[in-house]
Formats: sequence, structure tokens, C-alpha cells
Amino acid sequence: MAAGEGAGAPAVAGGEAAGAPAVSAGEAAAAGAEPDPGSAGAEAALERLADSAPEPGRRAPRMLVIANPYATTMRPRLVQVVVAALQTHYEVDAVDTRRPGHATELSREAARDGYDVVLAFGGDGTVNEVANGLAGTSTALTCLPGGATNVYCRMLGLSTDVVDATAHILDLAATPPMQVDLARVNDRWFTFSAGAGLDAAVVARVDANPRLKARFGPWFYAQSATATFLANYIVNPPRVVAEVGGSEITGVSVFVQNAQPYTYFSRRPVRLAEGTRIDSGDISGVVLTRANALDMPTITFRLLARRVRVERHRRVAAFDGLRELRVRSFDERPVPVQVDGDYIGAHEDALFSVRPGGLFVLADEGLARRPGAA
Repeated sequence: MAAGEGAGAPAVAGGEAAGAPAVSAGEAAAAGAEPDPGSAGAEAALERLADSAPEPGRRAPRMLVIANPYATTMRPRLVQVVVAALQTHYEVDAVDTRRPGHATELSREAARDGYDVVLAFGGDGTVNEVANGLAGTSTALTCLPGGATNVYCRMLGLSTDVVDATAHILDLAATPPMQVDLARVNDRWFTFSAGAGLDAAVVARVDANPRLKARFGPWFYAQSATATFLANYIVNPPRVVAEVGGSEITGVSVFVQNAQPYTYFSRRPVRLAEGTRIDSGDISGVVLTRANALDMPTITFRLLARRVRVERHRRVAAFDGLRELRVRSFDERPVPVQVDGDYIGAHEDALFSVRPGGLFVLADEGLARRPGAA
């Protein structure tokens, strides 16, 4: 890996080609790079942002941009013009991820090297990996939307439009970072939600088909949920036991939240338990106690309805205000687990917990404390 130009910088790259150095928009143009025709408007707007002048007399914060070239909406040219815009207000280095877990390694190294901010440019999986590298450090996380859903970007009050989100991050260059909670399951941190059981099995199916995920987005999730339910949860489904406040609840899936909402279906928030916020110091969630062909249509309706709460369904047991939750297999069959929409394998036992104030983020404080930005 090539060394970055900044002192102590992790390896620098730009675009999908491994080892290719990050370049400014002007350098790309001089080299004859052509923008993607489908993204010309966004790239032109980002180039206009790059012409803005930073506030004089203020030290530019050091930022490492970690880009996932395989995320749903990522293109090399887009990364180049985003970096050029950010360089007006930050001292920027940029690097591409090359393998699972790479973003965690890079962000951990960035924290040790004294970077002020690490920007995750990709989907929620990239954000999750960066958060795992920054947990408990003073280096702040921020993000730009590059995935299919971009839940954490919305939670931090950042737009799902990359131009608007970049402009917002430029506006925040002189703003102190704020502290928010990080949750954990076993040895993996998560930023907004995790699950054990049915939803994790759906995520595993989706992750196994990245092209369909990128092409059809939430509709592929819906199809995968139906297929997983019919294949594994009609007859003798895997069951879990959740230990909640001294009681045990048996069900087929546990959904745990560190923030609101649980996720999004297209632009619509999917809300489960209502108590936990991004800085409330606790976790909440629900246990789906049974799943059959009669239950699922009414549960699905409540998941997407604006005024009807899923936690009041007769097959759902809700919990709020917890600092710890243990979930184990009912019958020794390993239970699939997901964090922030990424499948992390099957476990017989999963311990969920929360670290209040465990992560610094660069975000507008008022927006970050909202239940969920659209």
C-alpha cells in the first residue's frame, strides 16, 4: 500500500483501482478523465463547492476519507470531486477499502495518527466498520451517502443527496463534534440497529446477492424476506430466548435499536420500539414471538404504517431502557446475527450492550437528536 502525503497518513487511493492515488477534480480533468454522464449534474455541483473559500485564519481539521468503491452508488470520478470540495475546508487524505474489515483498520490507524475526522463514504456497512475503528477515541465520524439505504447519514441529519451532504459537512468544519451512543453485540459495535433471527437471515440472503441488492434496493429486501420466511420459518423455525429485565421471552427474532428508526424502506422510516434515541444511553427493541402466514401481513402493515405501532401487535413483545440484553438459541441451533444491515454470522449466544457517548460524530446537534431525518 502506498503511503499518504499527510504526516502519518494511512495508504492513499482514489477510485476503484487498488493503489491509485486520490487526485483533485482539476488533476482528473488535466489527465483527460471524463465524468460519468449519469452523474454530470452532481459532479458539476461538487466542483462548484470546491471553488468555495475556507474561513481565513483557522486551522483546517485533518480528515481521512474512507471510500468503499463497491458500494451501491459509488464511482471513482464522484470520489475525486467530493475530495476536491472537502479540501477547501479540511486537510484531506483519501483511501479506498480493499477487503472486509479494512475500513476498521484504516480508521483505527487514523485515530492513532491524530486525524480530527474520518468520513465514511459508502453504505451503512462502511459506516459500521469505521465506527468500530473509532469507538472510544476522540476522532469524529461523519459520512456521505454511497449505499442503498444510508440510515446513519439520515440519523446524523445529512441528506441522501451527496451534493447537499457534502455542503453540510463543509458548513460543519468549525463545529465541535458531539458524542452519541454506540451499541455492541458480542465483539462487534453497531451504530443504529442489530438483530438475531429472521431479519438477520434476510440480510444474509440479501448480502449474498449484491447485484440484485444494488439494482432493486428495498424491493429485493422484501422479496428476500418473503423467500426466507417461506423457506425457514413456516415449519419448525429456529427460535431464540431473550433475557429481558429478569424475564425470558421466546420468539423467532429479536430486533435491537441504538437509535431511531430501526431502518428505512425507501424513504419511509421503519419504527419498532419507540424509546431509544441516538444519545439516550440505552437500547430498545422488540421480540417477534411467532411468525406464521397469518401474523406476517399484519406485522408488515404496522412496520410501514405511519400511525400504527408494531410494538402493540399481539405477536410482538417490546422492551425499552435497557443497558444489556442477552439472546441465546432455544434449541442449540446457531442463530443468524446482523449489525447495521450487515450479516456477521450465526451464534448460539449474543450479548447486546450499549456504551453511552462511545462515539464522536460530526453532525448538526439538533438534527442528530431527532427521531430520524428523512
